This record gives sequence, C-alpha cells and structure tokens, in this order.
Amino acid sequence: MANDYVDDVTFLAIAGHGDLGATREEAARLFSDNLMWGLDDSIWDLYGIPGQPASILIANGVVVDGWFGALDPAELRQKLDNLVSLAS
Repeated sequence: MANDYVDDVTFLAIAGHGDLGATREEAARLFSDNLMWGLDDSIWDLYGIPGQPASILIANGVVVDGWFGALDPAELRQKLDNLVSLAS
C-alpha cells in the first residue's frame, strides 16, 4: 500500500528489539524511498509503543492518529487518506 502514497506519505518502520546489524541489511534490500527503517529502539518509548503491530500517524509534526493491532486494508487506506488531507 505504501506505493500508492509514494508522493504523499513517508512510512517509517521501527526496528524490533533485535540485532540492528541484521535489520540494517534486510532494510537495505526491502525498503524504498517512502518506506524507511527507524533503527533506534528508543523510538518505541518515545511514542509509548509496548509491542507490535502498532501505528502512529503524524502530520505537520503532530500525532493525529494511532492504534495497536492490524487494520483491514480499507480502514487503513481511509486513515491514510485522512492523513494526506490533514497534511496538505
């Protein structure tokens, strides 16, 4: 879904609590210009994330939405569309 928002949204996947060296190698292989890795475990604490999956949406430096757990694709797309409208 990230490819559908390539001009509007930057996605940041936070590395899990594991070997950051292996994560860096995998990230270099998998991720694109608008889908990047955050390789700093302190990001979890910064946003109060106890585990995965969790999502935080930020527009213009302000947290505008967040949830724990997976969403169905239609609901996720609705939240991303709302994020894009808030950021413009």
